[in-house]
Amino acid sequence: MFPVFRLARKSLARMVPLRAAAARATAVAGAAVLAACVPVGGPGGGSGQQIDPGAPVPVALLIPSGSGQASDELLARSLQNAARLAISDLGGVKIDLRVYPTAGQPGRAQAQAIKAVDEGAKIILGPVYAQEANAAGVAVAGRGVNVLSFSNNTDIAGGNVFVLGPTFQNTADRLGRFAVRSGKSRVMVVHDRNIQGEVGRTAIQRGVTAAGGSVVGVQSYEFSQNGILSAAPAIAAATRNTGAQAVFLTADTAGALPLISQTLRDNGVSPPATALIGLTRWDIPAATLNLPGIQGGWFALPDPTLYNQFQNRYQAAYGEPPLPISGLAYDGVAAIGALVKQGNRNALTSSGLTQGSGFVGVNGIFRLRSDGTNERGLAVATIQNGQISVLDPAPRSFAGAGF
Repeated sequence: MFPVFRLARKSLARMVPLRAAAARATAVAGAAVLAACVPVGGPGGGSGQQIDPGAPVPVALLIPSGSGQASDELLARSLQNAARLAISDLGGVKIDLRVYPTAGQPGRAQAQAIKAVDEGAKIILGPVYAQEANAAGVAVAGRGVNVLSFSNNTDIAGGNVFVLGPTFQNTADRLGRFAVRSGKSRVMVVHDRNIQGEVGRTAIQRGVTAAGGSVVGVQSYEFSQNGILSAAPAIAAATRNTGAQAVFLTADTAGALPLISQTLRDNGVSPPATALIGLTRWDIPAATLNLPGIQGGWFALPDPTLYNQFQNRYQAAYGEPPLPISGLAYDGVAAIGALVKQGNRNALTSSGLTQGSGFVGVNGIFRLRSDGTNERGLAVATIQNGQISVLDPAPRSFAGAGF
């Protein structure tokens, strides 16, 4: 009845993203949280390499090809294509992109990072998975080379490692502010009993509190079909008893979301009386939009106008749609290009990468923080009759609404 949930449960047990190509594209961010590693340094570390702004800047791109998995090859191809598309948009800025396969393995990522720096790389873009990124960062920390990873795992951020992936905290902050402004300030947090759920729970609690709202309760469920069915009545009762105006879920589309959203509705918890808010993307894969349980719910996503433009250009250039994570490769190159264009020899040092004004990529505005995490401008959307409708547009600057 719920094949997506059963498949995701298997993947979580393996602590790697789903191996089906379509599912892998949606699960990379969530699975990265499960591979937490030790950061390579603290805030402000990893000064970075100086460059010659008048010469092509060597940039190493670490991608997960070579693992023998078709889904890894698709992911690697999409990342590389997006990076090259970004280079074509840089105008007079010259980037010497050098591609290194990691097979999705930390040991290989470490070796390839060292090789890339030996061959002159001034900065590393990628790899995808948290353990890979941590290994690459450790390998080149002593060489003063920064790593812009596609992971969203903030546990590895710091020192010379930055994460480009959308973080739970950034999303929770955005949705927390929107909920409070919309009169839904009393929030019940509902999370999976696993590592990803616990990380998400903490992010939601912080985001709601920072926005001036109140977390009136925290409920959880065993990460299984029976666990959700058993917990739903108690979750619904707690929502009513605490006067919660919103239920904020950590569940994702490849996991518990289809079942938990429906069972909450079956137990009388549904919009508009009680807002249903999602910490994860509810629009990937597209079939999710037709789930009855999430109709009327709220979630955050990158600037849809900019991302749709990227999708169309990518399709025209390569004859296939991009995987969602490939936008991070474009964003990484766009940031590097914007910094190099300034003509500053310190463009790729930590101080350059963390400039307050940030950058504009295909996912909208973003900036890197000194602790290695990131801040992104997100839109808030709802789903009605299987269609996405933007409730609050993504900000176009860090001085605008939405922050």
